[in-house]
Amino acid sequence: ELPYISSVPNLEEIFLWGNHLSGNIPDSISNITKLKILELQRNSFSGPIPNALGNLQFLERLTLRSNHLTTKTSSNGWSFLDSLTKCRYLIHLDLSLNPLGGVLPPSISNLSISLLQFEATACKIRGNIPMEIGGLNNALALDLSVNELSGSIPTTIGRLKNIQVLDFSGNKLQGSIPHQLCGLKGLYKLSLATNELDGPLPVGLGDLIALRKLNFSSNKLHSSIPLSFWRLKDILEVDLSSNYFSGSLSLDIGNLEVIIHLDLSRNFLSSDIPSTFGSLHYLQVLLLSHNRLQGPIPESLGDMMSLAKLDLSNNNLSGVIPKSLERLLYLNSFDVSFNRLEGEIPKGGCFVNFTAKSFMKNYALCGLPRLQVQPCKKNGHQHSNKTLLHVTKYVLPIFGSIIIVVAFIIVYKKRQNKSTGLIIVEDLVPVRQWRRISYYQLWEGTDGFNERNLLGSGSFGSVYKGMLSYGTEVAIKVFNLEIEGAFKSFDVECEVMGKILHRNLVKIITCCSTIDFKALVLEFMPNGSLEKWLYSDDHALDILQRINIMVDVASALEYLHSGFLIPIIHCDLKPSNVLLDEDMVGHVGDFGVSKLLGEGDSIK
Repeated sequence: ELPYISSVPNLEEIFLWGNHLSGNIPDSISNITKLKILELQRNSFSGPIPNALGNLQFLERLTLRSNHLTTKTSSNGWSFLDSLTKCRYLIHLDLSLNPLGGVLPPSISNLSISLLQFEATACKIRGNIPMEIGGLNNALALDLSVNELSGSIPTTIGRLKNIQVLDFSGNKLQGSIPHQLCGLKGLYKLSLATNELDGPLPVGLGDLIALRKLNFSSNKLHSSIPLSFWRLKDILEVDLSSNYFSGSLSLDIGNLEVIIHLDLSRNFLSSDIPSTFGSLHYLQVLLLSHNRLQGPIPESLGDMMSLAKLDLSNNNLSGVIPKSLERLLYLNSFDVSFNRLEGEIPKGGCFVNFTAKSFMKNYALCGLPRLQVQPCKKNGHQHSNKTLLHVTKYVLPIFGSIIIVVAFIIVYKKRQNKSTGLIIVEDLVPVRQWRRISYYQLWEGTDGFNERNLLGSGSFGSVYKGMLSYGTEVAIKVFNLEIEGAFKSFDVECEVMGKILHRNLVKIITCCSTIDFKALVLEFMPNGSLEKWLYSDDHALDILQRINIMVDVASALEYLHSGFLIPIIHCDLKPSNVLLDEDMVGHVGDFGVSKLLGEGDSIK
């Protein structure tokens, strides 16, 4: 413990950090009247921070980080902070990693006009950030991360015109990001990660030309990333992961000339990967996983010569893995799993070090046995002749037999439907009689459209698994109204699916339609799509199941074409639009591009 300190009139600096000192900080420390620097960090001091520190009128630097200190509370908050307002030369105040608790008092604005740095990380601070925080006019760094702060970010933050480092990450802040932040032209680092912020990114962020590090990860931010954001040509690190950003990635992303770390993972981005990524020659980490990106992997990624980590997993990417990536000498972490890639996996360069985990769950990748993919086919004439012989000898007879069986069953079911067609029509539920449901019910039933409930995505939106208030498990198809044709697709599905009812068609339960939100509530199919069972290594169908599903699909089409009053053409029949219930019965769904034929039309 520190002993009682008598008058030491000429002592100006005390450095006792990194020892095993404990007990209280004695009030007698105020007897060192000319003290300018007091560093007691990384000890085991406990008890309240003494108000007597306010008597050190020449104090410039106070560091109490990493102790077990608490505070005496007053009606306005921390009493010791009130006392420190008398230290008119205080430049640096670090209280981090102490269990102070309580709330930040409004008197924080009365701290020295000379204060440049205030740090209170992991101090268990509760309540709101006081509006008076804007009174720290000359502060260069303000760190209140990893606390229990709630409420919104005060607009008075825009008064901190000299601020360079602002960190409010790891709290419970809510509301939108105030546009006043965009006026802090000196910002070097801005972190609001791991809060509950929502709304779009402020357009003015692109004007923060001094910004080098930005982290908004793990919030509820949504909408598209504004084009102005890509004007930050000198930024070094960007993390927007684990939000709800949607839309496309702009070609202007190539303007980030010196960026070294870019994380856009776990969002709802749905465009192709821009070829302009290739101009980011200093980029070391690129994380785009768990989005809805589609199209091919650009050849230009092979020009990112500094790249060390590339994660494109869990998207809808197709095509081949470019051989240009073999040129990336520093690439030591690579993941393209859970996509729709095909073709040969490159063998040279950095690819000699990657394992099967990097390529798992793709459609048709081939390569070396150690990668646990199928071997690549040879193109020789002899191999082709041999394959053709096997097809002629074994496959064609089996396929012919299946066609005969299916044709027989279709004819049989067609005859049966003639006697039941009227009953089906009478059982239809008109659109106006569907059960009413609100956006809030859908939001609540999907846990806020949580990503873990996402079943898949298509051309016009996404499908979520949900639970309605009365206990029914459903699939909820949410239309992305920013995509051209989404409104029409919703209207077509309502029109078509509201008129039909058949055991082999996906049943629509109800819909939710507002100006800016449209969704269909559908019967839930626990066994997923036929596509999964045909092309996944974890699922397989025996010959009888395949025949039954073929019959189910054929029965659905026969009903659509000739079993209903108005012929209906599906126009988008494919394995991903055939869903399987718990008994592996096939149901045709997704009527977003279907057509109802008029009197002058015919099926050819």
